[in-house]
Amino acid sequence: MPRYLTEQDIADFRASLCRVATERFARFGYEGVTMRQLAEALGCSPKTPYRYFKDKADILATVRAQAFEKFADALEAAAAAAPRDNPIERARRVGEAYIRFALKNRHAYRIMFDIDAPLDESHPDLGRQARRAATYITDQAEQLARAGLIAVDPTLFGWSMWAAAHGLVMLQQAGMLEHAPDYRALANFHGALMLKGAAAPAKKKAGKKR
Repeated sequence: MPRYLTEQDIADFRASLCRVATERFARFGYEGVTMRQLAEALGCSPKTPYRYFKDKADILATVRAQAFEKFADALEAAAAAAPRDNPIERARRVGEAYIRFALKNRHAYRIMFDIDAPLDESHPDLGRQARRAATYITDQAEQLARAGLIAVDPTLFGWSMWAAAHGLVMLQQAGMLEHAPDYRALANFHGALMLKGAAAPAKKKAGKKR
């Protein structure tokens, strides 16, 4: 008699497929991965993945959505644990969480930000989770601006900080920081430099007229 799959069986296979797909997409890119290769890696029929996903694009969109969700969760947890009355410390912790997640989850980071495929807005979760992650990154600049700690466009400041963090991660992943200062020291230095350059001018104390 044929064995009927339970909901747990289905969930387990989807999870295994997503894990293999994340690793393959990160290493070989979207065009370098086929459904047959994924099936071979899982030891199943080439037709089996199609029972769980529409096609390769659907698999990529799903694993990217999962990666963005975990990424956003990490940033959210860091922001929630920071003192509410200290935007600089909050931004620092979110920045640390960003780099920590990227270095611990290299394949997930690659499929989020370093794969030649646009975000599939038709996927129910991908666009939403990507925007959620982006919001936690750039919101730190808004918090600094509201506290009067920076006197520049917070949108430009936030995206610039994001670009710097991404560049640092990619250099680290490419092995280009082997003889450089520790990546944490570089991140802290750049953050302090950005804040100093964008700082609101100190208010002059009113002096007595002579």
